[in-house]
Amino acid sequence: MKIVGLLVESSRGYGRGLLRGVARYVRAHRGWSILHQERSLADAPPPWLRAGMCDGLIARIERASSMELILKQGIPTVDLRGLHWAAGIPRIVVNDESVAKMAADHLLERGFRHFAFCGFAGAEYSVRRQAAFTDYLRTTHHTSANYQLRTSLRRNNTSNVESSALMHEAGLSRWLAALPRPCGIMACNDICGRQVVNACRVRQIPVPEEIAVIGVDDDEVLCELADPPLTSIALPTEKIGYDAAAMLAHMMAGHAPDRMETRVDPLGVIRRLSTDIVATDSPVISKAIRYIRDHVSDGITVENVLDHLAAQGVGVSRSTLERRFTEFLGRSPKDEILHERVNRARHLLLETTYPLGQIARLVGLRRTEQLISLFKARTGMTPGALRKTLC
Repeated sequence: MKIVGLLVESSRGYGRGLLRGVARYVRAHRGWSILHQERSLADAPPPWLRAGMCDGLIARIERASSMELILKQGIPTVDLRGLHWAAGIPRIVVNDESVAKMAADHLLERGFRHFAFCGFAGAEYSVRRQAAFTDYLRTTHHTSANYQLRTSLRRNNTSNVESSALMHEAGLSRWLAALPRPCGIMACNDICGRQVVNACRVRQIPVPEEIAVIGVDDDEVLCELADPPLTSIALPTEKIGYDAAAMLAHMMAGHAPDRMETRVDPLGVIRRLSTDIVATDSPVISKAIRYIRDHVSDGITVENVLDHLAAQGVGVSRSTLERRFTEFLGRSPKDEILHERVNRARHLLLETTYPLGQIARLVGLRRTEQLISLFKARTGMTPGALRKTLC
């Protein structure tokens, strides 16, 4: 029986996802006794770690002093924070470049031409995501107005930086008021995203009509506490936790880790009301996109879209609609329908346990085979492969 310690916070959704992944591994493989206690990210190491009670450790190592203590223990360790490098301790972290690209693409798809990033000064993940967001937008010939919420604390850790930023909303409010509109904002995480939405309410800036906000982590509680609810990027925390447990088992068996750093891509965008907008002054485009989103599960075609536009008094020819879609979104109306089907399918695959046949019907397809073919063509993986990333 191996005794495995878990220095993973249960105070936020990211940590709880990691713990679920570790639990899944333990149930499947047995043979571990787990040491874990309720903690936040910045808490000091527990007494059982200092007492040398563990054969192995999975940790989100926030403090340099914690890393020093772990190195002194000399036990196999997998780090899920990635803040401190140490010889012999592999890390599994989120690919922040992929996260930023996904956020930017989501806002671009909604037609935004003005962009901004809001983060926490002193939080290294925020700095990385801001740089990646700005760099990616530059490749699309756009710029980003960036803002970092600052803290007055002299000694910072991630939790202190995030909580202290709540006391500095005046500067955030002024920055939001000065942004060109409509504007799409990426927040460094859901904590920051909810703060941006709250500041918009104080300033009476409509969300998402004038400012749309997307966060990161898909912490359901935080996202639903925002008003309107916050769109967010879902991260594969359960997979990271499961893979960390598998790597630790490999190391406790006397083997060296296969790699010292693993960067895991995000799962997808979980859409909520904070980005439920099409940023265009063209009634043809906005009505067409709204119709597609509302009726994609009905198996609609481009002809249905044209009929709807005619009924709304903004009828155009098929060639005109295709030209305007290409100018605005960079894809045709048919591609937009397929794109929406894939997005809807991805959400159902991640958020439900529905069988593939039911998901196919819910996204407007008649057969499971059509869903598999479309999903693989558009994403490079099958629906089943996406679901396996949660394991």
